[in-house]
Amino acid sequence: MTTVQHQDYMQRALELAAQGIGSVEPNPAVGCVIVKEGQMIGQGFHRRFGGPHAEINAMVDCRNRGFDPAGSTVYVTLEPCCHTGKTGPCTQALIEAKVAGVVAAVQDPSDKVAGKGFAQLRQAGIDVTVGVCEAQARRLNAPFFKFAKTARPWVIAKWAQSIDGKLSWRNPPADGNWISGAQSRQDVHRLRQRCQAILVGVNTVITDNPRLTIRIPGQSIERPPLRVVLDTHLRTPLDCHLATTAEAPTLIVTSESTIHNNQDKAAAFRKVGVDVLPIPQSNQHPDLPHLLSELGRRGVQQLLVEGGPAVLSSFITQHLADEICVYIAPILLGQDGTADMTAALNASVMQEFYDVNIGTFEQDVKISALLSNDYTRKLLDPS
Repeated sequence: MTTVQHQDYMQRALELAAQGIGSVEPNPAVGCVIVKEGQMIGQGFHRRFGGPHAEINAMVDCRNRGFDPAGSTVYVTLEPCCHTGKTGPCTQALIEAKVAGVVAAVQDPSDKVAGKGFAQLRQAGIDVTVGVCEAQARRLNAPFFKFAKTARPWVIAKWAQSIDGKLSWRNPPADGNWISGAQSRQDVHRLRQRCQAILVGVNTVITDNPRLTIRIPGQSIERPPLRVVLDTHLRTPLDCHLATTAEAPTLIVTSESTIHNNQDKAAAFRKVGVDVLPIPQSNQHPDLPHLLSELGRRGVQQLLVEGGPAVLSSFITQHLADEICVYIAPILLGQDGTADMTAALNASVMQEFYDVNIGTFEQDVKISALLSNDYTRKLLDPS
């Protein structure tokens, strides 16, 4: 098998893996292709969290087509698992199927695997090749890799703005305080679907009274993201949607002294199921690195920051954001606009972008990119 053929089959496995994004998190998105005598005889991907892994789905597809995977080469975008979790170990299934070889894009960084899967396969006499399309595989599962290495979530800073950098109307039109169009807003719900938590500041709660839920027509959401509010002085209204709706859990992040001085209000939130968390403060603002570690302990692998300019810029200027997602609407708000993102970022220094993607939704332009920080640089160039 030539290097080009290896890459072609792995490219197909990566395309399959991408189909699981939005349904498998916090698991990695994984694709698998089975090849025998130059023919693709099976393919599959990890479809949903808790469901069969990509290798199992590919072998089921193989047998459903009337082929035997024995003697085949299996292309998979991540090292096969070797432990029992919600499903059995894929390494054992591959060994029992008597495959001849496994070509993997990258090693699984998690402690439960981390090369142990490859070792089991080699011990069983299966030829193992690692590193085909590795950079693409790392990018595909960047949040999974970061969480495994740092125990902190991948942070996506998202906002919608006018051409002149305004995030809000001074006097919203009758149809709502929207900047972007309907298609862009629907894309945001798909972005939320990837994440285990959505964060805003208290000013957003007071001004917009958002629900911060996932609303995709025809889809039920089994695991809604945690709704997180940065609220140093506990100004969140008791009657806001985040406190009165049970569609998703809510966490209010504040200070120990604020809770001490507002014990009745904190108790009222907790009575309706809202978690009130004291964390250390830095310059009278929440200590964001501490918060990210706390969210990591709660199993948050991807965090979507949807706040106003102050909250968004705090993550960006502290180099805590890994990715940005910006929707730009073809309007100039001028004096009719508020929440100036450009002014909020004046304190930041220029950052390098990686993996820039530009798309459109109706008249809106969407720009997504990785931000240069210690982790993203190592992600794309682990050497």
